[in-house]
Amino acid sequence: MKKKIVAFVCVHNSCRSQMAEGWAKHLGNDVLEVYSAGTEEYPEVKPEAVQVMEEASIDMGQHYPKLLSDIPEEIDILITMGCNVSCPYVPCKHQEDWGLEDPSGGPIEGFRNTRDIIKNKVEELINRVKRGEING
Repeated sequence: MKKKIVAFVCVHNSCRSQMAEGWAKHLGNDVLEVYSAGTEEYPEVKPEAVQVMEEASIDMGQHYPKLLSDIPEEIDILITMGCNVSCPYVPCKHQEDWGLEDPSGGPIEGFRNTRDIIKNKVEELINRVKRGEING
């Protein structure tokens, strides 16, 4: 099976989309080629996002915010994180929005909760790809 190219996109690429990239690379490396990006520049990945992923044994220490222009132009699966903004048009074969609240600025428990929700959604996505339910 050819790997599906997936991109996780939000505004700053500093928290939710980075966690999704981390989980997808860790859990779905056999079926997914994984990227994440943002629609606006941002200086760093949120330290709390890095911390809660490290608690789950996923190293995001080398992650940095990227823009849409930094990832491949052709995407099979586009996942927006629930940014409450309209993302620019990105050509893809399948798109969905996960509608996740941004934990930024809140307590660390919010980051942990978001991390766990994203893990479950990534696992579901991987299973759907493996079952052939996502065209692309």
